[in-house]
Amino acid sequence: MELLTAAAFALVALVAIVTPGPTVLLALANGSRFGVRRATFGMLGAVASDVVLVLAVALGLGAVFAASELIFSIVKWVGVAYLVYLGVMLLRSKGTLGQVDQQENPRGGSRRSVFLKSFVVAVTNPKGYLFVGALLPQFIDPARPQVVQYVAIGILFCAIDFVVMFAYAVLGTQAVRLLRRRGVVWIDRICGTVLLGLAASLAFIRRANA
Repeated sequence: MELLTAAAFALVALVAIVTPGPTVLLALANGSRFGVRRATFGMLGAVASDVVLVLAVALGLGAVFAASELIFSIVKWVGVAYLVYLGVMLLRSKGTLGQVDQQENPRGGSRRSVFLKSFVVAVTNPKGYLFVGALLPQFIDPARPQVVQYVAIGILFCAIDFVVMFAYAVLGTQAVRLLRRRGVVWIDRICGTVLLGLAASLAFIRRANA
C-alpha cells in the first residue's frame, strides 16, 4: 500500500471511528468502571471483530451479507437486542467502581466478559459490514496482490480503532478521578441512553439495495 493511499484511508477511518458508536462507548464505560487496564480487554474484543470484518470483505462475504435480506436481518436484530440489553444494564448501574463490582459480580467485570461484550457488539453491527465493505475496496489496487493489501489495511484499521478506544477509556478513567462515584453513574447513564438510541437507529436501517 502506498503511503498516500494509507494516509487517505487512515483519515477516513479515523473520522468514522472517532464518531461515538457502540464500541467506543463501551470503552468509555469500561474505563470509568474498571480502569484502562481491564478496559483493554474490551478494546481487544473490538479489534478481534475488526479482523472478522476485514476477513469477510477480503473473502467477498461482505457482498453476500449486503445482498442477503435474511442474513442482514438476523445480524441486525441480534445486534439490536444486545445493544438494548447493554443499555439497560448501564442505566440500572449504581456506579459501583470496578474493584467492588468485581467482588459483587465476578462475571460482570471479568476480562473475558469485557472482551466478549465488545466483540459481540461490534460483530453483530450490520453497519460495520456495510461500512467496511464499501470502504476497503476503494483503497485496494486490483492490479497488485490483494492479500498483502488487505493485511496491511486491516492492521492499520485495527491500530486506529484500538488507539481511539484507548483514548475513550482514558477519558472515562479521568472523569472518574474528577467526579468519583457520581461520575461513574452519569457516564453509565449517558452511555446506556446512547446505546439504546443506537439500538433504535439500528432497528430502522435497511440494506442499501433493499
